[in-house]
Amino acid sequence: MAGYGGTAVGEEDLVAIVAVILVVVIGLVYAYLWKRLAGDTVRSRWARRVSAVIAVALGLLGPATLIGVRSGHLKWLAWPGYLWLALLFYLLVTLIVLEIPRLVLRLTWARHGRTGKRAEAPQSRNLAADRELQPVIAAGETIDGDTHAPAAEPGVRNSGPGNTGSGSGAVGEGMDRRLVLARGAAIFAGLTAAGVTGYGVRTATSAPRIDRVRIPIAKLPRAMDGTRLAVVSDIHLGPLTGIGHAQRITRVINSVNADVVCVVGDLVDGTVAELGRLAEPLRGIESRRGAYFVTGNHEYYSGFEPWIGEVTELGMRPLRNERVEIDGLDLAGVNDLGGDQHGDPADFGKALGDRDRSRPVVLMAHQPLAAKDAAPYGVDLQVSGHTHGGQMAPFNLLVTLQQPVVSGFGRVDGVPVYVTNGAGFWGPPVRVGAPPQVTVVELRMA
Repeated sequence: MAGYGGTAVGEEDLVAIVAVILVVVIGLVYAYLWKRLAGDTVRSRWARRVSAVIAVALGLLGPATLIGVRSGHLKWLAWPGYLWLALLFYLLVTLIVLEIPRLVLRLTWARHGRTGKRAEAPQSRNLAADRELQPVIAAGETIDGDTHAPAAEPGVRNSGPGNTGSGSGAVGEGMDRRLVLARGAAIFAGLTAAGVTGYGVRTATSAPRIDRVRIPIAKLPRAMDGTRLAVVSDIHLGPLTGIGHAQRITRVINSVNADVVCVVGDLVDGTVAELGRLAEPLRGIESRRGAYFVTGNHEYYSGFEPWIGEVTELGMRPLRNERVEIDGLDLAGVNDLGGDQHGDPADFGKALGDRDRSRPVVLMAHQPLAAKDAAPYGVDLQVSGHTHGGQMAPFNLLVTLQQPVVSGFGRVDGVPVYVTNGAGFWGPPVRVGAPPQVTVVELRMA
């Protein structure tokens, strides 16, 4: 990459720049959280210092979890680290949303304060006129038997025993309002984030829901009308799942009595040596016409070649840039788009180029984005995963920047695409607004 002044920016330099940007962004996020949760709510210097130390420690926990768990050196950090990342996300979202009512309240108080000052102005002028009409009384002079204190200079408040100072009370009231507002917002944000995260954990670790959809296919043979594809993706066997995760998913798949099972990538987050036993329940997947598998990007992080062998051993047929014919229907599969970086690229020409176009074709591709490359080959339907449906709303709004379809049915360059939410989770064991799914796609004659 060419830089300014003709200086070349190498890959290592680019990585360093991105790392610096990430550190700055993370620092700003934690500084904002500290200010709203501690800086604005506590008055003790000691408490502020302790909270700052805690903020720094939590700031280090996130990167330590992402790096340590993935490398296999700090697996014990998985649960506390990933749960903190989810809690951090929802704390940030809630506090940002609360900035709007916070601003409205402060503007309202400021406007009322200015109105109150204007209302007090005439009274102040009348008091000044009254003072001009009163005789000047010397200090200690006795009038009608009463001893008077000397008159105060204009704008100077007497500090005698009975004077409470209304100005001081107004300032104190303003400070109390701001403190109450800050503490109320912090408590609300904390309870909301904890509640949403708890709900998300329960959703993510429960059995996948069954999502059913009928999709018309042109040229579908009458014998294949009503064929049911069980589409499952993003199982993500890993350090947080345990063997029960694959057992639950297998039970749900078998409960739909599918004709074909399509596993569209991201089966694992670790090596065969680490996770082979957790995948064992998938051997029990049942279908009338077979179970098929394509790689996702996470297979390439985990050693895709051993997993290809393991998946075959479990009874699923990998479709590696190839297709099979099932009673007049072509079922094709391509490697994940990320495989190119690992010497195992997607090859749409090999999978689709020489087929008989009088037959319909269903393409298994991990990422919805693959439909852009599949469009020239006349694909009748693509089934995908990868997005997790956003996994943690409102994160789904960011996923749309990278993938053309986040969840459900859509069209990409004319290709009908159905995206399932996935049956597992990545990172935080939390799902909000995107429950785990096994999707049953029923093919119907158009």
